[in-house]
Amino acid sequence: MEAAEPRETLSVLDAAGIVVGMVMGVGIFKTPSIVAASTESEGILLLFWLAGGLVSLAGALCYAELMCAFPHAGGDYHYLNRAFGFPPAFLYAWARLAVVQSGSIAMVAFLIGDYASEIFRLGAFSSSWYAALAVVLFTAVNIAGIRQGKWTQRLLASGILFGLLAASALGILAAGPRPPASGGGIVSGGQALGTAMIFVLLTYGGWNEASFLSAEVRKGRLNLLKVLLCSLVTVTGVYLLVNVALLKRLGLPAMAASGAVMADLMRSLLGPAAGVVVSLLILLAAASTMNASIITGARTGYALGRDFPVLGMLGRWQEGRHTPVNALLVQGGVALALVAWGTGAHDGFVRMVEYTAPVFWLFFLMVGASVFFLRRRYPDRPRPFRVPLYPLTPSVFIAVCIFMLWSSLVYTGLGSWVGVCVLLSGIPLLVLGKRRAADNREGGRP
Repeated sequence: MEAAEPRETLSVLDAAGIVVGMVMGVGIFKTPSIVAASTESEGILLLFWLAGGLVSLAGALCYAELMCAFPHAGGDYHYLNRAFGFPPAFLYAWARLAVVQSGSIAMVAFLIGDYASEIFRLGAFSSSWYAALAVVLFTAVNIAGIRQGKWTQRLLASGILFGLLAASALGILAAGPRPPASGGGIVSGGQALGTAMIFVLLTYGGWNEASFLSAEVRKGRLNLLKVLLCSLVTVTGVYLLVNVALLKRLGLPAMAASGAVMADLMRSLLGPAAGVVVSLLILLAAASTMNASIITGARTGYALGRDFPVLGMLGRWQEGRHTPVNALLVQGGVALALVAWGTGAHDGFVRMVEYTAPVFWLFFLMVGASVFFLRRRYPDRPRPFRVPLYPLTPSVFIAVCIFMLWSSLVYTGLGSWVGVCVLLSGIPLLVLGKRRAADNREGGRP
């Protein structure tokens, strides 16, 4: 009897909902003020957000070629394996299981804990208790099956999309004098560009998760590009509307000075009720990002288990539920361990950002480079979609990744080096797996 494998169970709407939910997270509630502080005019502010969408689109076009040519539940892991061989692909999958995806889940869990604690506290470690409960809840939803996971994602993504559009519409259409369009930038020059784009691209992050759904999207080769384009056009449009509303209602100087820019916007519109409304919107956004991260993250663990016998238990697919239950359980366990570690920090969210960023951008860079390697290695491979303006488009994407990798190492603290050390801890496991494979081959000789 053949082992169960992923099936095409997701529509374009399902996959786009997962991607939009992954991207449109809590960043948009914080980063507009940071970007505004690095901007000298309203027009440049909007150009930064448009540029973020265009850079993301350049990366998405690279991913679209890879997904159409090599559809696989392992996503980036599969592309790196094809382009550079198993060792880098293994380290990527290990990093995703132990650092990137589990760290992202824990990071969002702490945000859920922080804002849920504002509504009702659970004692001295309220944020951590809420974070742990969120990890358990959404892992359990996805263990129940992909049907439960995707419908949960539809509801959460629809909720945050509606909330942001409603807030933007109120901010743009509400009566009241418009603040003067004066220069309010705190930083200028090259540092301003670097600072602004770091946070803009952080807010756009997550669209690449579509690659882990490439084996499960119906008529994948025809619809994967639609998923990416629909997702990024939606997110870019919403982000621009949010910033237009903030500029109209608050103005650039007030945006730059704000510590909670969306809360200030809602307070100007709703008065004292704003705090609860913003907390609920942030909880929706965080829950949407967490659920999407759990769905896509477990697919890498599944692919690794299929290729690496030492972790073979991860590579089991539950046919009736259409989901990798073991990979979900392990991923949830690692995320809970990181929640426990983050409990001892002054700010668990910041520690998780530091922990994940350098490793994430390192492998993002390698995936961008794999477009070149795979074209050379598999020149005759059918490619229903090819990156336009090749080699310029992937080169721009790679350059941005190099910049972000450097920035994440320079501007983060101790947590980033802990993440790098955890990545390197996968090397002994890789060596052990190779030795066992060699021993098995020796034992099989006559």
